[in-house]
Amino acid sequence: MVLSLNERSFKQEVLEATTPVLVNFWAPWCGICLLINPVLKGFEAEWGETVKIVGINADQTLKLASTYRIATLPTLILFDGGSIIHRIEGFQGRDDLTRELRSLLLTTQKSHSYSQLQPAINS
Repeated sequence: MVLSLNERSFKQEVLEATTPVLVNFWAPWCGICLLINPVLKGFEAEWGETVKIVGINADQTLKLASTYRIATLPTLILFDGGSIIHRIEGFQGRDDLTRELRSLLLTTQKSHSYSQLQPAINS
């Protein structure tokens, strides 16, 4: 199950996370948001050890929605090391979303594998 966050838990769970975090800004009235939930749950099952997937109800977290300029729902933002790596706004279809997320997560995973090797390379 995708972890649901609020403004209090956002800093610890996203900005201070040691792994990449995919944040799904959604709203309960957003039909398209509900359509991508199965895709995100599938990614959570497939990538759970590599990336954390969380959901944020934009209607209940107006400050966060404003901070990250959420104008379209759903909006997916990938954070790594507290910084925004990639942003996906709207819905392009399940297949397109699946391809984009898989490519993005593979790139992020390779980046983390390389950075973990850096100390060994430099010593």
